[in-house]
Amino acid sequence: MPDALAVVKSRAGRSLPVKMADRLIVALDFHSIDQAKNAVKSLKGIVSFFKLGLRLQYEPGFGDLLTQLKDEGNRIFLDAKMYDIPETVSGAVASAVRREVDFITVHGDESIMRAAVAAKKDSNLKVFAITVLTSLDDAALAAMGYAVGARALVQLRARLAVQSGCDGIIASADDQPNDLRELAASDGLLIATPGVRRKNAAADDQKRIATPGEAIASGADYLVVGRPIVNADDPVREAQAFIEEMEEAARLPG
Repeated sequence: MPDALAVVKSRAGRSLPVKMADRLIVALDFHSIDQAKNAVKSLKGIVSFFKLGLRLQYEPGFGDLLTQLKDEGNRIFLDAKMYDIPETVSGAVASAVRREVDFITVHGDESIMRAAVAAKKDSNLKVFAITVLTSLDDAALAAMGYAVGARALVQLRARLAVQSGCDGIIASADDQPNDLRELAASDGLLIATPGVRRKNAAADDQKRIATPGEAIASGADYLVVGRPIVNADDPVREAQAFIEEMEEAARLPG
């Protein structure tokens, strides 16, 4: 097992990894456990934080993959997107604590968030609330019956997440993470940002996207990146390019 992750306090007081590479979370969105294991092996020494989403969670051997990742010293973002009655959420979060998961996601419903926060107790698990999926824009939300657009809904759920005791939220760079912290009156709110693409890359099914540099400059703490890295001809080179852009943005004044 490697040494414990080195963290440093940001200017706003959030505890963040010293190395920018530790703030890049690679999504293992594969159809098989073997594909996921191969991706982790290929990125060894470059990336050590991985997102495990719904696609993998239903595959045979998922529990063994989780154990292997932890035994090898990796961090795990369990993208569970929990949306259920509080008691069910509470039990699931307690299980995630026992499995030593690092981050977990729940939907931004107040009763769900409060149940998740209560269930994690004094563990190191960090609960992240989903605000609005980055595949949704104002038109999509209107079609679903929402009376407000994406930005207003994100802001509402950010405030509710802080009031419910969540450690962080999932929000796009377009949602302006620094502004969200101010609106939610919480400098300590962690923000993980998906929908990140390098310049001129395909958007895939993402509607609200940003480059790695733009995301870090806007105040994102962690970037969640899947297909642009794992589907690249050279995943290692692509991951390094993401990290370099993140580091460059972090060095800029402001």
